[in-house]
Parts: sequence; structure tokens; C-alpha cells
Amino acid sequence: QVPMVEAGGGSVQPGGSLRLSCVFSAAGYNQLAWFRQAPGQEREGVAALYTRGGNTVYADSVKGRFTISQDNSKNTLRLQMNDLKSEDSGEYYCAAGTRWSDWRRLLKADSYDSWGQGTQVTVAS
Repeated sequence: QVPMVEAGGGSVQPGGSLRLSCVFSAAGYNQLAWFRQAPGQEREGVAALYTRGGNTVYADSVKGRFTISQDNSKNTLRLQMNDLKSEDSGEYYCAAGTRWSDWRRLLKADSYDSWGQGTQVTVAS
């Protein structure tokens, strides 16, 4: 596992925006993703990408509102979140995987080897 550090969480009103960042200290990953977990719920995949080619996958609940991107020169993964809703609240985690998973498994937690410590996102009036 490689240390991964998230930043950018916070509190925002519905309809607002936040941008999360995740910095990791090593290269060589084939897939990167963002997950989130609300209290009492399972961790769910939000967005993911292949590091080569940059193809992306999104959960239906965030399509058109969230954008995942990578900055290879800075080993940084980002998640731009717009039009936030209360149901987007939760702890957000970045994840990195060394394997090549089928795109249908990119939002599955067991496709990833390394995890960040999480950053809290709260969407409330």
C-alpha cells in the first residue's frame, strides 16, 4: 500500500460545489477511484478512471454533476463535485489499484489496493 492523502472536504449548502484532491506518493497504478461512505451505509464507488487512456466511470447518482480527473505530473487525483445534494454527504476516500479491472468492476472496493484516510463532505442547508 502507498500513502494517499485526501483534502478539500467541508460543509456546503445544497447546490454548491467542492473539489476534492488526493495526493499519492508513488506511480504505477492502473486505476484510481473515489468512494464515499455515509453513516450506517456501505462504502460505494462514486467515480473511477483508468490511468492510461483516462476512460472514466461514474455512479448513476453523480453522472453529470461530478468529474474525476488525474494530474500525472503531480500524482494527484481530483473530484470536482457540482450541484451537491444532501445525499452526497459522507466520508470520501480515494483509492488506487495496481490491477486492470473490467470497467464493470471499477466502482467495486475490492478492485483497489491502497486507500486514503478519508475527508468529510457535508451538504446541508
